[in-house]
Amino acid sequence: MASPATTHTAVRRPLEPARPLDALRCHVDGPPAVTAVVADHLRRLGALPSDEDGQARGAGGITLHGGGFAPVTARTAWGARGSGIEDEATAQAATGVMAVHGRRHGAPRGLGVDYLATATGVLTVQGLLAALVGRARGGPAPAGPPRHPGGPAPHVSTAVDRTGLLTVSQYLAATGADEPEAVEPAPGGPPFTSADGVLFELETLDPGDWAAFWRALEAPADALRAGWRPFQFRYATACAPFPVVLHEVTRLHPWERIRQAAGASGAEVCRLRTLAERAGEADGADPWTLAPLGAGHAATPPVPAPGPPLTGLTVLEAGRRIQAPLAAHLLGLLGARVIRIEPPGGDPLRGMPPACDGLSARWLALNRGKEAVEIDIKSPAGRAGLRELASEADVFLHNWAPGKAAELDLDAEHLAVVNPSLVYAYTGGWADRIADPPMGTDFMVQARTGVGEAVHPADEPPVPSLMTLLDLLGGLHGTEAVLAGLLLRERTGHGVRVDSSLLGAADTLLAPALRRAARGEDPRRPAGFRHPLRTSDGWIAPSDASATAAAAYDVRGMCTEDALDQLRSHGLTATSVTTDLSDLHHDPRLSGPIGRDTHGAPAVPDPWSFA
Repeated sequence: MASPATTHTAVRRPLEPARPLDALRCHVDGPPAVTAVVADHLRRLGALPSDEDGQARGAGGITLHGGGFAPVTARTAWGARGSGIEDEATAQAATGVMAVHGRRHGAPRGLGVDYLATATGVLTVQGLLAALVGRARGGPAPAGPPRHPGGPAPHVSTAVDRTGLLTVSQYLAATGADEPEAVEPAPGGPPFTSADGVLFELETLDPGDWAAFWRALEAPADALRAGWRPFQFRYATACAPFPVVLHEVTRLHPWERIRQAAGASGAEVCRLRTLAERAGEADGADPWTLAPLGAGHAATPPVPAPGPPLTGLTVLEAGRRIQAPLAAHLLGLLGARVIRIEPPGGDPLRGMPPACDGLSARWLALNRGKEAVEIDIKSPAGRAGLRELASEADVFLHNWAPGKAAELDLDAEHLAVVNPSLVYAYTGGWADRIADPPMGTDFMVQARTGVGEAVHPADEPPVPSLMTLLDLLGGLHGTEAVLAGLLLRERTGHGVRVDSSLLGAADTLLAPALRRAARGEDPRRPAGFRHPLRTSDGWIAPSDASATAAAAYDVRGMCTEDALDQLRSHGLTATSVTTDLSDLHHDPRLSGPIGRDTHGAPAVPDPWSFA
């Protein structure tokens, strides 16, 4: 917990860094799909490429050095040696991502974007930033002049297969629950199509608005009633098997009529944009912003060896659903004490089915190990209590609706008064970068940014994934932003405001596709991309490099083991597709074990290790 801040005049010292990695240099080596994200984010945070002086050459990984810090190194890999997890396709297959993304289709499908590699890149940057925060606080390997990084074990290690387990952790948690899903997973879901051929997403969090929208379009009453529950739980189940008649209803009305129905009902609709459209408006902005907040002196306690790098720091989290709770969960895994601010009566999502030992299994996946305080932020006394907690915290993190914090006098400038050393973090939807944006939820951002087009190959219609891709990647960006803010605070003594968004996460994920679109190339992957092959008893997924050759073999009449043997005998790489997430508990391909928490819910391994 931060010591009481000492205020002083907010004047930047001549050599004070403007960005957390200013004056540091980096050397980046490793799987290109992962390290491209690492290099880009380190550059945006202020690091420069290492001089060709041999200081970081031959490291065989990622190194940050300079700025008064001893070198911090990282290594990243696809998976354990000999596991058969060798690229994005095989990682998606082994960790259950293909199974979850494919639920809406009724069969496993690969994501057409390098989702796990991208997320692993962000996690790797997190590990590096956390290690630097720990060193700045006097943790192991204290700051000193750069030395040659060859020889010692890497400080931070990440693996794409562990990232895959993190991305499916909520879905995996449901498999270990004491009761079945609230909605039986089955194919189906948005987007909808208008009479004039417009594909669109629909979003509302209110059953009354849902009903009003469909009544305005004259949908049958039994269909709109039957459709609400699977629509409501699509974030949890990655499918939405609501009545087909609802699709038929929208095909009877032109887009303008559908927009009017949404406007009158309180629901929101968003036309699916193309990657070319997004490339035309992309502004190249960073996926997060950092700005000086207060002029306090950040007197944080040192890291007790061998504690995790954030040991002794306190995070105050007022998060809903996935994005902010995941960001705080990762900060907790890095050693921080996390205190959740929940409404009177507790977070209603604690009761979201299915339950494990009386608590929502999905809620546990993001919130286990956190403390909780119930506060009514709508009351003056509640807001005063929150300010008191914030005065002793290191981080305040929330994802409230836009404008709510300012309305409650709980925005960055308000909390800086009581704690000038605070890192104030907001994880939102659009970061004020899109004109007239729709609701800032996962599937609406997928629709608005072209993610729906990118995740499917060129022979398929654009369809946003019902796997919560951007909520999760947005949460990772939120953790990354907080760590960057903590490092900047340690280097300057100032509090920092950090903002991240689902839009920033989408831009990071889509960067390769948007570059192709900007060059006038087809931004989508070719027909059949990352479609696993059916066997007599399951599915196999060839690596991307082996996919074309593997498609020439008919393995439908072969068992999975024989099919893999045949492909491997011809020098091709492939692995079996995990279709039942409960099988992950005993999968020998994975580099880390899946455990169980005190409630018996599945708990995936930490995404990084520190040495």
